Amino acid sequence: MKDQENTDFNRIAEAIHFLRKNFKTQPRLEDVANKLHLSPHHFQRMFTDWAGVSPKKFLQYTTLEYAKKLLKENGNSLLDTALDSGLSGTGRLHDLFVNIEGMTPGEYKNGGKDLSINYSFAESPFGKLLVASTSKGICYISFFENEKKAFQELKSIFPNANYSQTVDLIQQNALFIFSHDWGKLNQIKLHLKGTDFQLKVWETLLKIPMGNLSTYGQIAERIERPNASRAVGTAIGNNPVAFLIPCHRVIQSNGDFGEYHWGSSRKIAMIGWEAAKTDLVNRNDL
Repeated sequence: MKDQENTDFNRIAEAIHFLRKNFKTQPRLEDVANKLHLSPHHFQRMFTDWAGVSPKKFLQYTTLEYAKKLLKENGNSLLDTALDSGLSGTGRLHDLFVNIEGMTPGEYKNGGKDLSINYSFAESPFGKLLVASTSKGICYISFFENEKKAFQELKSIFPNANYSQTVDLIQQNALFIFSHDWGKLNQIKLHLKGTDFQLKVWETLLKIPMGNLSTYGQIAERIERPNASRAVGTAIGNNPVAFLIPCHRVIQSNGDFGEYHWGSSRKIAMIGWEAAKTDLVNRNDL
């Protein structure tokens, strides 16, 4: 079995896929563990270490009913509520710490000519990442299966840039977001190649609190383009910074989680993982 297939996340993703496909039959712990060729005890421990909750509880966070409940509770004012309610802690993480700077017209049009881009490969709870940065901030984060292919995809965005496989402080600071040791976070800056419309959509995504969901229509309303849901969807699909710009928190209006550039199982895993972490924080605050 390949090393990548042995990672915890791939097993978690397989478990999530199995649970969602068979949730009507309420599969036992033993059934899921057997599917992964693990003992029930090992699977339960691995899953709980990863998600912070049991497989059964996690499934509750990744059901259609859960998504509909969140959308109903937040309604069309989800983003306004997040901005206006003075939320603290995890809910305000992106609003407080992440800022976008668009590239200059020259940088945008000439394929990154004269840009120096550092890149590195890293681990996350959701699989391997390619992280890239300029002197001004993170310009690209992508999940990948193959390093060579991942780097080629980065180069296709900035074909004329100068590349160095180097881990820098900008990258390290951004990756702290996965550790939940957010006391170490400095302000994260993103240096992005995008149209004005795309940048506006991506900035709006940053306002969706962790553990919450929004819809394409709600995003369109927020940017005052209520008839542009399809264009919003395209901009979200072109998000160049996985997880930090939380396009995984945008779902369909009927509660279906929908597709994701880096795989639907990964999107579902992110939604459930964030819901579990937020729920734990909220309980600890009581």
